Amino acid sequence: MSIPPPYGPPQEPQGPQGRHPAPQGQVPAPQGQVPYPPPQFTYGGRPGFAPYGLYGPYGPRPPAAVNGVAVAALVFGVLCLVPAVGLVLGPVALRQIKRRGERGRGMAIAGTVLSSLGLALWVAALASGALTDIWEGIKDGARGNSVLALGKGDCFNSPGGLEGLATDADVVPCAREHDGEVFAVVTLPEGRYPGDDSLTDTADERCYDLRDGYVMDGWALPGHVDVYHLVPSRESWRFGDREITCVLGNGDARSTLTGSLRRDETTLDAHQLAYLEAARVLDTALDEAPEAEFVEDDLPGHKEWAEEVAAALAEQTRMLRAHEWPAGAEEPVSDLAAELDEAEGAWAKAAGAGDADTYHEHSDRGWNLIDPDGSVTARKALGLATSPPVYDEEAERDTGGGELKV
Repeated sequence: MSIPPPYGPPQEPQGPQGRHPAPQGQVPAPQGQVPYPPPQFTYGGRPGFAPYGLYGPYGPRPPAAVNGVAVAALVFGVLCLVPAVGLVLGPVALRQIKRRGERGRGMAIAGTVLSSLGLALWVAALASGALTDIWEGIKDGARGNSVLALGKGDCFNSPGGLEGLATDADVVPCAREHDGEVFAVVTLPEGRYPGDDSLTDTADERCYDLRDGYVMDGWALPGHVDVYHLVPSRESWRFGDREITCVLGNGDARSTLTGSLRRDETTLDAHQLAYLEAARVLDTALDEAPEAEFVEDDLPGHKEWAEEVAAALAEQTRMLRAHEWPAGAEEPVSDLAAELDEAEGAWAKAAGAGDADTYHEHSDRGWNLIDPDGSVTARKALGLATSPPVYDEEAERDTGGGELKV
């Protein structure tokens, strides 16, 4: 019968004296020595070739990923626009690379170094005023077609009108149809960017205060005209833009204006200026009315205000009588001064009133004596506007000027 082969790998035949034959390709070892094992080439390797790639316990392992933060650090470092960002991202990337075994260490280091250099350059530029010089150069280069070159008294058209972001502006004669007329330019102090809300509040306050200096005769300002302002953007602030440009425009931003609104020493004669400067004294006092609308709610406050009005009337009368008026305006101005004298007495009595009813009695008479219609004759003789302005307080609250960003 046949005997089955033993379990396990087949046994190789033995050579003489119990030795196994040398494997193919191997020189037999001398008697009494163990032959060297043949070289092993795992995963399909062959003599003369290295294994492909890197391998893990379950097969080929892909290369490590590049750290994204390191890439960002390098980009910000190269741009140098925001150097502080690169200084933050570089160290963060190095920590992530060490923890995750990712690639990109060189990029993280390069981004940190470039950002450091960029920050040093920014500091040097700020200290030397170089950025301001650059900004002035930009303004000079843009002169003629940029909002940055607009100055007091310029009338202009802007492709986007008077709302939103404005970059271009074409200066045109004020006699022609135009979008806006610049009446003031306010220079802001150096420092960090104040923010949109702060800039808007500052522009509102400063521009409205300066409007009366450009249009001294409020009667000549049409009711449909409102105040707009150009303010620096965050980007232009970095290059030294510190100007708020105050603009007069149509309350309907889609409509335009025709003719200059300027009424100051450049367009008025000496007699007109003297009259308007005297009238401004009373206007300023009337604008300081108490917050409490009803006298009964704040009688002391209203009495104090009445005293200020009486003092303003006395000063206005003095200024009118001190000026030497032309022949045609002398009598009308003299008659106006006499009415203002009576008004001063009425407001003085209101200031000394002991109760609200007495206050109303005298203040009502004072209001009648300073009615705008009483100055029409004198204004006409001096060549000033003769139609009193009509104020719509509700319209002023609901509508208003706008803001443009450079």
